[in-house]
Amino acid sequence: MPRISVIIPVLNEAENIPLLFGRLQGIANESACEFEYVFIDDGSTDASFSLLKAAAVQDPRFKVVRFSRNFGSHAACSAGLRYAKGDACVFISADLQDPPELILRLIAEWEKGFDVVIGVREWGPQERRTFQKVYYRLVRAFALRNMPSGGTDVFLIDRKVARVVVAIGEKNTSIFGLILWSGYDQQVITYRKAERVRGVSKWSLAKKVKLFVDTFISFSYFPLRTMSVLGIATAFAGFCYALIIIAARLFFEQAIEGWSSLMVVLLLVSGIQMVMLGVLGEYLWRNFDEARNRPSYIVRESVGADEQDPGTATTQ
Repeated sequence: MPRISVIIPVLNEAENIPLLFGRLQGIANESACEFEYVFIDDGSTDASFSLLKAAAVQDPRFKVVRFSRNFGSHAACSAGLRYAKGDACVFISADLQDPPELILRLIAEWEKGFDVVIGVREWGPQERRTFQKVYYRLVRAFALRNMPSGGTDVFLIDRKVARVVVAIGEKNTSIFGLILWSGYDQQVITYRKAERVRGVSKWSLAKKVKLFVDTFISFSYFPLRTMSVLGIATAFAGFCYALIIIAARLFFEQAIEGWSSLMVVLLLVSGIQMVMLGVLGEYLWRNFDEARNRPSYIVRESVGADEQDPGTATTQ
């Protein structure tokens, strides 16, 4: 009987947790697999941890890990892999927007031999998805060409893929990007994302921007290549402008005057230089953060969960 580890990051979802428990129980009753549920409390300030702890005391299938503060959903997913014991690991959110019943479809594809099964969202014509469209289109074009165009928040990976991701151990990255980058056999299923019934989304604009920057810096050299091209283009334009000034003075005895035009050029070039320094700073800061070797998260408390030895990366 295969064992499935369901990894669920939680951040202030006390209103949804009781409903989530009931739906997870229904999934376990319908499946022939053995389940364990690894909840990662990512610094909740409501009653989420109390509810999870009570469930873990009553049911050994529930395992709870509590962070000392909010470290982000990707750090929570990475922690879940270290505590999971299953033959496959499923990632799903606690807000019930991604139907937990989708787990059964993911398992069915995994049993066919796929190492990675991705649930891709179908978007209705009236749904706003400006950020998602831009993000996934740019990622597919310049970073991860196998990124699903609709994006995902729910997916399944085999144990061997989990070992690889844990062994990589990168910070400030996208865990889903690492899974796609690993190159294992993938299968895609589609689903409709439900409306949030209770609570509010914790996915702020700042977190979206950080994910955007982390993904590009972790999996693409496009920002650096753009800096090189922009620098060459600016230098060429400046050289051409200098030739125009010299020619006007030598052959037409005219001096190109104008304090305003000079300041425009100066501000434009200075702005480009500052953007370049900012991009370099993002790369350097992430290298520095990796070199400091600080942990991606700090566990404050755990109930019924023991951290596993990630083992060595393997392609078997």
